Amino acid sequence: MDKSAETKFSLYQQWGMLPELALEAHDLLRGDRGGEIPGVRLTEEVEDIATVHTVTVLNSQGSRIMQKPEGIYVTIHCKELAVNHHGILESVSNLVTKHLKKFITLSSLEAPVLVAGLGNWKSTPDALGPRVISQLMATRHLYGKVPDEILEGVRPVATIAPGVLGMTGIESADIIRSAAKQIKPELILVIDALAAGDISRIGTTIQISNTGISPGAGVGNQRSGINKETMGVPVISIGIPTVVKARIIAHQVLESFWEQLHQRPQLSRMLKELPEPTVRNLMQYALEPCQHNMEVTPKEIDDLVQNCSTIIARAITRTLHPDMNEDFAANFF
Repeated sequence: MDKSAETKFSLYQQWGMLPELALEAHDLLRGDRGGEIPGVRLTEEVEDIATVHTVTVLNSQGSRIMQKPEGIYVTIHCKELAVNHHGILESVSNLVTKHLKKFITLSSLEAPVLVAGLGNWKSTPDALGPRVISQLMATRHLYGKVPDEILEGVRPVATIAPGVLGMTGIESADIIRSAAKQIKPELILVIDALAAGDISRIGTTIQISNTGISPGAGVGNQRSGINKETMGVPVISIGIPTVVKARIIAHQVLESFWEQLHQRPQLSRMLKELPEPTVRNLMQYALEPCQHNMEVTPKEIDDLVQNCSTIIARAITRTLHPDMNEDFAANFF
């Protein structure tokens, strides 16, 4: 593992700038020199429409280094997602379905599932979860009231968009836990916005994980975790970056500027005389205006969130109802 990258990772952690995407955290730790991270495995698949990376945090050592829970993190990256094209959205949705199915093991088709869309529907960068929920059909209440032939291939699914603490006065985790106690699902699926470490990841990257999620972390407002330990059942999370911390962008600009200075021989000799603590203090001072959880999102975020919510909704529907009959399927596709 690159020691200089490890130092940079520690600084990012100290400044509250660690990316939520496991792949970005992995790349940040490896640095330019590459190499292996103890307790972590990375694999890559190149698909027709996207590149898929799987980061597996194997043990407590890997968890400590990565600052991520032990588990599997699948990252699907497709730059074309920024284009509102039906064919592309359909292809990516099929790819997400393929990988989402690998995470889900249920006892039968009658096993109930709870799907929770986290976030604030009044704030577009944080509205991914609620928008996914708006495109799903709740089916749990239909059992016993609709003929079996109509429900053939349809799983009992309950959906919830718990809002955010500032709107309800209740932690999202508490609302979901209460709902889970009532309906007793075998699995909980949660969808939430994430914070990226690079602006190019916004609306183009989807992360699926079996480690749960921390609501609101994508917009700098982390709350109680939603995972197997807190919910009592497996929790699969789906996240898409919708924001980047302004502090990260500013830091990347400063780093690029610093590298450009070092490429000029006369300046490079002068810069080498600067003590490292002095350089860090100067960068810390320059980053001071960006410390108050300032977030950046692109102007086309409305279209990006809408595209991504449609992809996720379709993937969840196809995964949970793989043998849905034509009458039900017409409502989704």
